[in-house]
Amino acid sequence: MTNFYKYLPVSSEDESWGLYVFNAGCNRIKRNEIYPSAEHPAHHYFNWSKGRVLDEYQIIYISNGEGVFESADSGLQNINEGSIIFLFPGEWHRFKPNNETGWDEFWIGCKGSIIENLFAKKFLDTKNAVINIGVNDNITQLFISAIEQIKEEKTGYQQFVSGIVLHLLGAIHALNKQRNFKTEGNTETSINKARSILRTNIDENISMEEVAAELNVSYAWFRKAFKSYTGIAPNQYLLQLKIEKAKMLLANHSKSVKEIAFSLNFESASYFSKLFKEKTGISPEQFMKNMQR
Repeated sequence: MTNFYKYLPVSSEDESWGLYVFNAGCNRIKRNEIYPSAEHPAHHYFNWSKGRVLDEYQIIYISNGEGVFESADSGLQNINEGSIIFLFPGEWHRFKPNNETGWDEFWIGCKGSIIENLFAKKFLDTKNAVINIGVNDNITQLFISAIEQIKEEKTGYQQFVSGIVLHLLGAIHALNKQRNFKTEGNTETSINKARSILRTNIDENISMEEVAAELNVSYAWFRKAFKSYTGIAPNQYLLQLKIEKAKMLLANHSKSVKEIAFSLNFESASYFSKLFKEKTGISPEQFMKNMQR
């Protein structure tokens, strides 16, 4: 790893994009090395005794080594390889590698309405500033890709890098959820089987109680686990599958709205039309007309 950091100017166009990057870099901190380095820019410099407060979000990935982190809301925590550290605007924090191991770190500092929305919707939380996703080559490559774009600063690089940052945030969120479910026995296997059952019975009038019985679990457990894993209740998941298939049938113009409604086991054509409009914003008839243009 070659140590690198860069602090970036931001234009009004960059800000209008909704996510923009202030800085990025990577460092290899060797055993017993002073941290941060004396070369660290003054406006981001800090020491362990005082800590610091930033006016930006930062995503830090410790790909090797270990250390400690502390913030006002999350408290003191051990950092292991594979840890993601989130820093928040206005939140006091401090961190350092273990003298015996050092660490390898990647970071990106950013702001914008997109990440503010993720924070407002609780996808990011000052109380959960540390997430251990494990050593992951995809995460490392995303940081490296962002750094390579920043090194060149070609026109439009801010928008390119903001896309990488959003990809990075999505990957971290997904990896964290996947690791959580791996610790819960056969939950992932059960949910995947349930999704398969729902997809293969999309034309049937199958109940969620029947799905739970086929999985040999209680309905209460199944409903809670399914929604926790997918973010959607099982009944809504099946309904969305039916709506998507209805779109395909409507686009083919091979069946009437009434025929499609009954082929997908809706109780009536009017009920199907009502649900279709709720989910898509237009009636089945209008959707079919749009597909004829």
